[in-house]
Amino acid sequence: MGSPGSPGSPGSPWPWMTHDAPPGSHPPGFPLSPHPGAALPGAPAGAFAETLAEPSARLRRVRERRPARAVAALVCVVLGLGLIGGAVAGSWLVDDPAASPASPSRYADVRALWHSVPVDTLFPRTIKGEGAGPGGADRVWTRVAVAPDGPCAGAFDPLLLKALRPVGCLRVLRATYTDATASGVTTVGMVVTEADRSAMVDLSRRFSQEDLDERADLMPRTYPVPGTVAAGFGDRQRASWTVRVLTDAPVVVFAVSGFADGRPVAEPVPAAEATVPGETSAAAQAGLGHEARGIADRVEGALRESATSPERPE
Repeated sequence: MGSPGSPGSPGSPWPWMTHDAPPGSHPPGFPLSPHPGAALPGAPAGAFAETLAEPSARLRRVRERRPARAVAALVCVVLGLGLIGGAVAGSWLVDDPAASPASPSRYADVRALWHSVPVDTLFPRTIKGEGAGPGGADRVWTRVAVAPDGPCAGAFDPLLLKALRPVGCLRVLRATYTDATASGVTTVGMVVTEADRSAMVDLSRRFSQEDLDERADLMPRTYPVPGTVAAGFGDRQRASWTVRVLTDAPVVVFAVSGFADGRPVAEPVPAAEATVPGETSAAAQAGLGHEARGIADRVEGALRESATSPERPE
């Protein structure tokens, strides 16, 4: 998202580290990896140019068109373009493997979003979850910190890394949020892959057929932030999670939630299970499945909106 600036500096679209807690309340953050403290490199920004050419044509006399017919023809053209535009935008608003395939150029555009869109666009400082809580209750989540962009090695356990290997990992982006009561914490993120649509569809199908998104040994890792409510949010604190392999974009969206007080969770439950009415697990009773699902939904939505926005930076 632009060239990295100094940590937390104003106007820096993707800083090495963005803390949203009060100044001085904690030391600089760090990426969670098998070797804590390892630096995660950024990546250069890219730009695309486009040229237009107008072919010449021989002029010939044409019969005068009646005004009514001209207006009708114009209306048909406008309606036709609207239907086409709506269909294209719709395919990006709802991920559907059976929908019309996204073009390679569109995949390339989305792949470049991570360094051309401001961090506050993909990971808003505040996320409003209307009806996202248990029983349709409203939720509000506040961003605690944004992790440095980096490779997948520090964000996932070995088995999940292996499962994602067929699509390649260009970059992983993460941020940690807390709820209004500061009783729950959630790390949400996106894997920007190197794959084309065919590979993404294959991986999505495999995750679905083999229930890989429900296996506790394929949970994403957390992003703890020293000196904040998420300081004790480690591997043993993971309570609920979701992993979504998109097919209309080279992106995997994920989220993992837990208790802010640092209590360990013996049996994590996938968000799809923890959000079922009547579920009695600790994660379900605390609404942590709703936290993971709700935040992931809205971050995925922000990605889609950025991908279809005509005003997004190039």
